[in-house]
Amino acid sequence: MPSIDSLAERLSTYLGPDQVNLVRRAFYYAEQAHDGQRRRSGEPYVTHPLAVASILADMHMDHQSLMAAMLHDVIEDTGIPKEALAGQFGETVAELVDGVSKLTQMDFQTKAEAQAENFQKMAMAMARDIRVILVKLADRLHNMRTLEVLAGEKRRRIAKETLEIYAPIANRLGMHSMYVEFEDLGFKAMHPMRSERIRGAVRKARGNRKEILNKLQESLVNCLEREGMHGEISGREKHLYSIYQKMRGKRRAFNEIMDVYAFRIVVDKVDTCYRVLGAVHNLYKPLPGRFKDYIAIPKANGYQSLHTTLFGMHGVPIEIQIRTREMEELANHGIAAHWLYKSAEDDQPKGSHARARQWVKGILELQQRAGNSLEFIESVKIDLFPDEVYVFTPKGRIMELPKGSTAVDFAYAVHTDVGNSCIACRINRRLAPLSEPLQSGSTVEIVSAPGARPNPAWLNFVVTGKARTHIRHALKLQRRSESISLGERMLNKVLAGFDSHLDKISEERIQQILTEYQLELREDLLEEIGLGNRMAFVVARRLHSEGGESRAQSDGPLAIRGTEGLVLNYAKCCTPIPGDPIVGHLSAGKGMVVHLESCKNISDIRHNPEKCIALSWAKDVTGEFNVELRVELEHQRGLIATLAGSVAAADGNIEKIGMDERDGRISVVQLLVSVHDRAHLARVIKKLRTLKGVIHITRVRA
Repeated sequence: MPSIDSLAERLSTYLGPDQVNLVRRAFYYAEQAHDGQRRRSGEPYVTHPLAVASILADMHMDHQSLMAAMLHDVIEDTGIPKEALAGQFGETVAELVDGVSKLTQMDFQTKAEAQAENFQKMAMAMARDIRVILVKLADRLHNMRTLEVLAGEKRRRIAKETLEIYAPIANRLGMHSMYVEFEDLGFKAMHPMRSERIRGAVRKARGNRKEILNKLQESLVNCLEREGMHGEISGREKHLYSIYQKMRGKRRAFNEIMDVYAFRIVVDKVDTCYRVLGAVHNLYKPLPGRFKDYIAIPKANGYQSLHTTLFGMHGVPIEIQIRTREMEELANHGIAAHWLYKSAEDDQPKGSHARARQWVKGILELQQRAGNSLEFIESVKIDLFPDEVYVFTPKGRIMELPKGSTAVDFAYAVHTDVGNSCIACRINRRLAPLSEPLQSGSTVEIVSAPGARPNPAWLNFVVTGKARTHIRHALKLQRRSESISLGERMLNKVLAGFDSHLDKISEERIQQILTEYQLELREDLLEEIGLGNRMAFVVARRLHSEGGESRAQSDGPLAIRGTEGLVLNYAKCCTPIPGDPIVGHLSAGKGMVVHLESCKNISDIRHNPEKCIALSWAKDVTGEFNVELRVELEHQRGLIATLAGSVAAADGNIEKIGMDERDGRISVVQLLVSVHDRAHLARVIKKLRTLKGVIHITRVRA
């Protein structure tokens, strides 16, 4: 374990004497605050904050981060308030400590919810100061290093949380060394036997591979010398968890994964990287399609390097990474390296630091739009992606998106309004489905229309947290406005039976009803009616309690226009279309479901005014409605094409088709046809009857 003196000695290599003394002061304060407290291992508690500060010192973090590391458990474990820390060490350090402190005061129903709330608080603090996450990661790393003293169940829970959230965050922030250690320690805690088996196999393979490794390294060194270039060449081994993941995910044997030899070449400047690439491609033949230039197009976490795969001697595959010293530092410490390369007057975030800020800003946006903490953490987990695709806007700007992203993800990455009004897309100038996964190097253009709305079906294929959260948010708003509109029409419809109208009801009476139903706004009550959670008939009676009974439901049925949106559904059991006699069934949470008057599914409640409402079709009803037809006809060649042609000729559209062969001669075809109204359906049926061999056509109802 490091002592404060040895830590201070290390800090003096890059911090001034005054700053080192401030870190010392924070240590002594923490030592006093945690006096008498011990860790599970029996050591004095202060050894933990000291170890956390030591991890940050390895990354050359600034003195305020180190002070926060020393004090990070003081608020939580010793009862010292944030204000006291601010008075002693300044507002910045107190804010950092508060950001890192866990949420222990709140009572959660589930561990998942607690974890989600924890992460939300951390995201808020990260937005104020990105160093919060670095202290938090160092704290988690030391806890993972000392995990074996905990009971098995708790150890596995912490390891699972680390693998799911903290390791991807470290990766997202470009902190490769920490990311690898998180994964290996998490793997060891989750699967101790598998970890040990793979570790043993790697040790054994290393001995067998030593000769080939040395020969390959020697040939690379000689190659650089011949070209007059200098660079540090080192062998690179895959970490245990990545070997395990590849064996599981790709179903490959250990020997296949260990067959690949990997080297890293670190040089002085960017120009030399490309010259070294040319030299090694001359030495061994490169594998087509395996070259990646992350220097010209850095990864989303700021990582830069050239990657190539070569056929070495005896056809052995060699993976090579070529990068500068600064890129190496950034690859290992990611965002933390920002403080290492930051000059005194440079306060503008650059490179990986700017990208991290952008990512945190995105997280904050997700948080504001998410319905609850669990939905938020689901979105964040989706967003902590290891693989990216790089696509271009029509103006040539590069956009980074997770693997599997679609044009809808791209639209929301450009701007929320572009996503919400998106109706189509062009990929490399050709019209393409919105659900098509994007490939690196594609140019994507979004076609939008004013007044367009997100489609609920998009949730089935979008992959980014931002797109998912914004679609859900827009659908909630859309559903609310549609529910309010429908609720108002339904309530006024019933009130008309009392010779009244919502505008004629006194504000005082409305407020009484809102208080009774524990609602705040008139719109909330109308939304409840529109969603079917409250019955318009009951609410109307309560609003009009001072005067008599309703004379039936009103002057006439409620007119349906077909534009009511998400809160109006058409029953799949009887598929009503304009022109059919209809009735509305009020279903809690779903709004109104439109059935045929003769539908057997609602025969029991047909005349209950609290469950059903009389409906009619408006004169200006719009939209397309599905109806199911059963066609019996003689079996013949090209049967489906003939039917489809006839439906199309009558301006209909086939949504679905199925076929049974009743016997060798007669076929029965089920068609789901999209029509405008009953007159249109009659034209479609008439057209089908003219076909040769058609015996019988029936409309399928419940």
